[in-house]
Amino acid sequence: MRSCLLACVLVIVGVGQAQEVPIPAPPQIGASGYILMDFTTGELLAESNSDERLEPASLTKLMTGYVVFKALDDELISLSDEVYVSEKAWRTGGSRMYIEVDTHVSVEDLIRGMIIQSGNDASVALAEHVAGSEDSFVDLMNQYASALGMRNTSYRNSTGLPDDDHFSTARDSAIIARAIISEFPHYYGWYSEREFMYNDIKQPNRNNLLWRDSTVDGLKTGYTEAAGYCLVSSAERDGMRLISVVMGTASTDARLDTSQALLNYGFRFYETRKLFSKGDEVTQARVWKGAVETVSLGVANDVFVTARRGNNDALSASADVQTALLAPLAMNEAVGTVSVLDGDEVKFSMPLVTLEPVLAGSLWSRMLDEVSLWFE
Repeated sequence: MRSCLLACVLVIVGVGQAQEVPIPAPPQIGASGYILMDFTTGELLAESNSDERLEPASLTKLMTGYVVFKALDDELISLSDEVYVSEKAWRTGGSRMYIEVDTHVSVEDLIRGMIIQSGNDASVALAEHVAGSEDSFVDLMNQYASALGMRNTSYRNSTGLPDDDHFSTARDSAIIARAIISEFPHYYGWYSEREFMYNDIKQPNRNNLLWRDSTVDGLKTGYTEAAGYCLVSSAERDGMRLISVVMGTASTDARLDTSQALLNYGFRFYETRKLFSKGDEVTQARVWKGAVETVSLGVANDVFVTARRGNNDALSASADVQTALLAPLAMNEAVGTVSVLDGDEVKFSMPLVTLEPVLAGSLWSRMLDEVSLWFE
């Protein structure tokens, strides 16, 4: 059985604007690598050298934060823990929050110092608190990177200080940013804080997009001489969230300008649309040998698509259902596939599932259906 769902999808996305909006090429970006990603769908809207291994500098602290957030949610540590500041943490060079050796600092203050002030000393102190040593913490960083599908990332420290075997990519940086926003919305607010004072020293957030664009709410800057100026940023406008990554730009202004250009391009020419809701009926199918003759089919989760603005006519969807559905059927049992198309191109597919269980029919009805199936 194959049923075309074109009319259903077109109603959902609001057809009626027949004119397609042309999309120009993405802006020219002066960066070693960059990417623009739709947060909800993960679709890439622009990229260049997105899988080239580059020095991430303090973008590394995105993964440091991710590991710390995991430890918090797993109740291995708490925000109120008082962390001992080792000499190693105190002596760590580069950007600092100015914690003092042989003192104790709360986990929450260290997190804010790491995120807002980009404190390398805070990163090492957190790493030692979570895992006992920075080396053990780095093992966790690489394990989580592998689990998230960050295929071209290798961490050697928690700070982003230079190391020949310490590298990442624009794509992998977008992946970890997306994971932070998705998995830890309760901690994400720290990335939008504009300043933090510790030890009577007030330092501003280095992500100046927080002042330039009110829709930007994160995430992290990075800089070393070899890495250049880097920025992972995220913004939300009218229910659509984008993540941009620029690595290896020439200056602080360049990383801001290029990030802003990418975000403006994405919001101007694309939109995120909800096509199907979890539990909504997409189609129905005949059931054989069941207590009922038909079953409602839908999707197990909400389905979103990233599409060109004004390009409603090109979107369609189709459902492929197994040739013969035989009872009994469980709730949420996969019985086919829903494919979403942009013109002739299949954007993605997902399982088509039963929205209700179907019990086996009576002996007599099963015998009748068995005979009927011979003639199908």
